[in-house]
Amino acid sequence: MTEQPSATVRTLRQGSTELTLTAQEFEIAALVGAKGAASAGVATLELRRVDGGPFPRWEPGAHIDLILDAAPTRQYSLCGDPADRSSYRIGVLLDPAGQGSSRYVHERMQVGDAARIRGPRNNFPLAKSPRYIFIAGGIGITPLLPMIAEAEAAGAEWRLVYGGRERASMAFLPELEPYSDRVSVRPQDETGLLDLEEVLGSPAGDTLVYCCGPEPLLVAVEARCAAWPPGALHVERFSPRPIEEAAGSEPFEIVLEQSGVTLAVPADRSILDVVDEAGVFVLSSCREGTCGTCETGVLSGEPDHRDSVLGPVERESNQSMMICVSRAKSPQLSLDL
Repeated sequence: MTEQPSATVRTLRQGSTELTLTAQEFEIAALVGAKGAASAGVATLELRRVDGGPFPRWEPGAHIDLILDAAPTRQYSLCGDPADRSSYRIGVLLDPAGQGSSRYVHERMQVGDAARIRGPRNNFPLAKSPRYIFIAGGIGITPLLPMIAEAEAAGAEWRLVYGGRERASMAFLPELEPYSDRVSVRPQDETGLLDLEEVLGSPAGDTLVYCCGPEPLLVAVEARCAAWPPGALHVERFSPRPIEEAAGSEPFEIVLEQSGVTLAVPADRSILDVVDEAGVFVLSSCREGTCGTCETGVLSGEPDHRDSVLGPVERESNQSMMICVSRAKSPQLSLDL
């Protein structure tokens, strides 16, 4: 069966000029094929296409948008087997303080219920390496599960350090048991905080570090890896990176090269809002700089990167930006729109 992406079409009118733009990404009708519990507070959903066909291919680190009529759209890492295209598996942590999506999944979704899936997309790909260190905090284990399986299949050396509040809340522990002593499970109530000095204190050659979890863990790992070779550390955030400096929100201009339009971005509005209001469609989802959906090419000018997706090397290259949150350091940006 040939997979067809959904298409969204917008028409831009600027004076006497009319331009039709089409944005495409896979959006597929799905249903819940199975529902289970990976631990206390973590539900698993096995999603299948309504038409019975195969899902698009994906690689470890990928995530999807789960689109629900009764709750906000959220992003969830795929944590099943990439070779099995008959279903997608996600793990959903119950967040009582969230926007309601996780509560809906935990309390209301049942086998047979409908949803829509957009994606997959991958901002956290697994690069080839002879050695890996995987560090997970809580629900951050989800994108690392298929990475570990791929590293194992490739014959790479690897170890996983997995922390959580308590053992009962740590998801997918039975799936990790076959890996034996390469997995170190460290519940905080039993062993305290992760000893990152022991894990990362000595930079190791030809070793990549992959980390996903709560913000304090990511910040601590980033600090420990400052002495590692550039590009050794890869992280994924589930919530926006705090902006350390009160970067000014000055007004600036954007030039949309494909559309031939120049727009003013005021201090109190995002690029995405301004572009959308002008009728130029850019696919977006989280609007907080974490999902990567609105990534847009930068042709000239200097972006003020405020997202939680791009790594240091990607930021320095200034080849793209997330226009839902990022702004400009230069008076004008030229965008590939």
